[in-house]
Amino acid sequence: MRLELGLIGATGIAERTVVAPSRAVPGVSPVAVAASDPDRAAAFAERHGLRRAHRDYAALVEDPEVGAVYVSLHNSAHHRWASAAARAGKHVLVEKPLCLTAAEAADLAAAAAEGGVHVVEAVPTAGHAWQREVRAAVLDHRWGPLRAVRTRIRFAPPAPGGFRLRPDLGGGVFRDSACYWTQAVQATAGLAGAHGGGKAVRDVPGGVDVGFAAHLDLPGGVRAELDCAFGDRHVAEHEFRFDQALVRVRGFLRPIAGALPLNLTVRHADGRSRVRSFPPVSYYDRQLRRFHALVADGVGPGGELAAAAERVRLMEQIHDDAEEAG
Repeated sequence: MRLELGLIGATGIAERTVVAPSRAVPGVSPVAVAASDPDRAAAFAERHGLRRAHRDYAALVEDPEVGAVYVSLHNSAHHRWASAAARAGKHVLVEKPLCLTAAEAADLAAAAAEGGVHVVEAVPTAGHAWQREVRAAVLDHRWGPLRAVRTRIRFAPPAPGGFRLRPDLGGGVFRDSACYWTQAVQATAGLAGAHGGGKAVRDVPGGVDVGFAAHLDLPGGVRAELDCAFGDRHVAEHEFRFDQALVRVRGFLRPIAGALPLNLTVRHADGRSRVRSFPPVSYYDRQLRRFHALVADGVGPGGELAAAAERVRLMEQIHDDAEEAG
């Protein structure tokens, strides 16, 4: 099945997530783009050999030759244009976070059902083999019960004036980081019955969060914690504490660095350690392949979106808790 993609947003992340990987993914072709500035869209199209640059987002959504769209706008615009594309019968890959509220996620589900399409959140770390390995250990109790999950993330400070530093556009380090944490917890321990809270560190009163401590309490007494902040050194690591082992995965998020290997380190209670190595993975190539396969398989929409909606609900709950705490 050939999938012709339209880009809602002439952005750097669209270049890395769709344009460059499409050269290695048979059956996927970016063909059109729209931006808030038509001249910028035209320049993007010329630079990357796209057939059309539309005057605005609505025109791209209405393009009959576009079968799917990739949305890479500021966070607060994800819901509006993902739902518009879905209702127009376009499959949607939308940059994380999928949207900002449970109500928006419910509307996206309605739009996907109405259009008969898939709406997928672009979390490039989802589905990596290390998650299946940890999930198997949680289920078979090879190291005893899971007791805690701890995630630490540090991203480079955003450029001044960008949406990540504007609360009105859904910015802040929590919304930039939390999907990686919640997806990993969901894939390994599950999120059913979870509830959470958090505390934010802000740049100025009323400004965006530049640091955030979040937690989720899971059934069975498991606590998952996230410590995220804007910082000078990139950090992305998970730690899973079992009764009889401590399991770590470091450097789990380096998509712009290309295909990199990943190690799962298991330190047993008796002092023994072992390393489970996984082959190099190009995150963006794999993500685009997964999206194409999902659309091409003809499986009814809903599963991926339902899982993402559960994450959005918890992220909203945690963000609101931090807002109420001031």
